[in-house]
Amino acid sequence: MLIRKQDMTILVSDALESLGGKGTIVEVAAEIWKHHKDDLEASGEIFYTWQYEMRWARHRLSEAGKLKTKSKNRESVWELVN
Repeated sequence: MLIRKQDMTILVSDALESLGGKGTIVEVAAEIWKHHKDDLEASGEIFYTWQYEMRWARHRLSEAGKLKTKSKNRESVWELVN
């Protein structure tokens, strides 16, 4: 699967669902990498920017009311909104 910028919102949502609905940025990135490593490596330039795009995906999901961010001991936790 060729991953594009616009796919990152789906990958972030899927990663959070796999993590029980919430996780830190590191946990979300690790979950995406675990399931999409080969796809990311084969996706050209996105391989070098996917973590940046993941943050923008979080922003778009937040603006759409599908995700909220909480602070936990100076670390942000991303949480899906039901």
